[in-house]
Amino acid sequence: MSSEARLYTFSQETKDHLRKFRLGTSRARGPQAVIYYIDKKTYEIKQDEDKVVYKSLEEIGDDLPDNSPRYVLLSYPLTLPSGRLSVPYVLLYYLPNTCNAESRMMYAGAKELVRNTSEVGKVFDIESAEDLEDIPSKLAVE
Repeated sequence: MSSEARLYTFSQETKDHLRKFRLGTSRARGPQAVIYYIDKKTYEIKQDEDKVVYKSLEEIGDDLPDNSPRYVLLSYPLTLPSGRLSVPYVLLYYLPNTCNAESRMMYAGAKELVRNTSEVGKVFDIESAEDLEDIPSKLAVE
């Protein structure tokens, strides 16, 4: 067991939600996303209390904090140049330049655990809400 797996935890409820979200988004017609954070007291990785499922990149950008990292799980349906529908499921690792070193280290330490537990296909690092605008074009290339 790796050290981050012992330090950072997911509750069973969170694991169940991750699985349900991943399976449910594969049939979605529009973008869906959830934002996760690390509780600094318990080192538990969890969703905000209001459990919002975001329906657009703009909504996500509006709710990302200016000075604190977050993990965003995103399902983004798109039509490939071949005409085939694709629904990539990715992790957006939001790490703003203005966050402190302690937060940077904490979130960097749990990044792979979040990636493996959520079973995403790819990870994109973003530094600002404006970086969300580039995600559709990055996904279309995949």
